[in-house]
Amino acid sequence: MSAATYGRIVGAPRSRRSFGQWLIYAFLIIISLIWLVPLAWALATSLKPDAETTVAPVSWRATKETLQAYSTVFGNGQILRWWFNSVLTASLITCGTIFTASLAAFAFSRMHFRGSEALQWLVLAGLIIPFQALIVPLFQEIDSFGLADSYWGIILPQIAAPIAVLIFKRSFDSLPGELEESALIDGASPWRIYWQIWMPLSRSTIAAVGIFTFVLAWNNFIWPFVSTSSADLMTIPVGLATVNAGYGALYAQQMALAILGALPLLVAFLLFQRQIIQGIANTGLKG
Repeated sequence: MSAATYGRIVGAPRSRRSFGQWLIYAFLIIISLIWLVPLAWALATSLKPDAETTVAPVSWRATKETLQAYSTVFGNGQILRWWFNSVLTASLITCGTIFTASLAAFAFSRMHFRGSEALQWLVLAGLIIPFQALIVPLFQEIDSFGLADSYWGIILPQIAAPIAVLIFKRSFDSLPGELEESALIDGASPWRIYWQIWMPLSRSTIAAVGIFTFVLAWNNFIWPFVSTSSADLMTIPVGLATVNAGYGALYAQQMALAILGALPLLVAFLLFQRQIIQGIANTGLKG
């Protein structure tokens, strides 16, 4: 066999792989562009004068771009207050979820006690019960404790996350048991093993659970809407729902508010995209 023939035979699979990769990249680029169309339209609409947002035929470009919609939102709205409320509640929900879910997962993974299997099945059952079915009893419960229309009334019911418990348990199950045995021989308590060994070794899991919990808490509309009535406690989704009442059919202001509401999440994704991808790969969140 000649060197040229051998080179063609060896090089053929590499060419096929390269062509397949280019097809995948092209497909992903197309999907990304399709996904970006609504965001680009919202941005373009927010830069139009109000009179041009409803003209026909529709156009991407305005005769004159303006930031008047953003000026109106900051001048007449409460976007800064909504930002503060969303950051506060989403951050505390994220911290509470990571702490409680990891503790429960550590108990299920490393501590053998009577009723452990039954409790794990109970946690699994929480995955099949939609949150909407629990709204009325949850509201009655927080109201009986005097937590309605407060930050704690928004935060506490959202901390319980069965899926986070299962993700942490899977992560803890994959860690070598020899580490725990060595720590026990050295006299470490279960709390010290959890806090100083298991949690530092689960940084990618913490990042994945934290990021997804933060996004879900930030975007949650139904529970903050039900549990609060004060305008000072509105989060971004609840505040956006009041746009029609506050501004009428002024689409430039609506799109400006939508852009400003999503901006922190976009910034967070750009800053932590590596942790998001690594967390998905390590915790089995991918389909």
